[in-house]
Amino acid sequence: MTDCMNQENDRADEENDRLVPDPVAMHLCSRVKEFRNKKGWTLEELSAACGVSRSMLSQIERQRANPTLAVVHRISQAFGMSLGDLVDVPNASAAIDVIRADDRTYHYRSEGSCEIRTLSPLHLEKDVEFYEIKLRVGGVLSSASHFSGTREFLTLQKGRVEVVSGEDETVLEKGDSAHYPADVEHKIVNLGKGEAVGFLVVIYDNY
Repeated sequence: MTDCMNQENDRADEENDRLVPDPVAMHLCSRVKEFRNKKGWTLEELSAACGVSRSMLSQIERQRANPTLAVVHRISQAFGMSLGDLVDVPNASAAIDVIRADDRTYHYRSEGSCEIRTLSPLHLEKDVEFYEIKLRVGGVLSSASHFSGTREFLTLQKGRVEVVSGEDETVLEKGDSAHYPADVEHKIVNLGKGEAVGFLVVIYDNY
């Protein structure tokens, strides 16, 4: 989704080098290996098909990484299936999914001037991702273009930011919202003198 979020292709966080505690994530890890074997692919072949590094795929299959939604999305596309089908959890009966504020499993990225927390469980939606983003003073969240038709909704809870989408730009104050194309280069820049906090919804179009 962003430079801050897309770096999973090249560097897996050391904090992920542990067994995955979340049952849904564990189920997903086993399904990646299951479908790769059904395809008769090596890890290198799956990596080439989905654009996710071999080392990350290996960690996922060994249940030593919590893959982000962006990574799962790429893998599901390589298998020719929807994200929801890949993550499908049999006999899932709980009506309420809860993500606790202190659950590090859902911390997408936390580094430098940017912190991103996933607010949508992997199996909750097939075409929507929901995040909390925090930008420290001077922080910039830059993104390459996403899949065609992708859009983002940003609501600013705290601070002052500039939103740039392609050639267009606007400034948001606390409480403002913006809806903009994300299939072009885009970024969110903290213009304020303190931390900026917002909620970001990413909507994919018929991926």
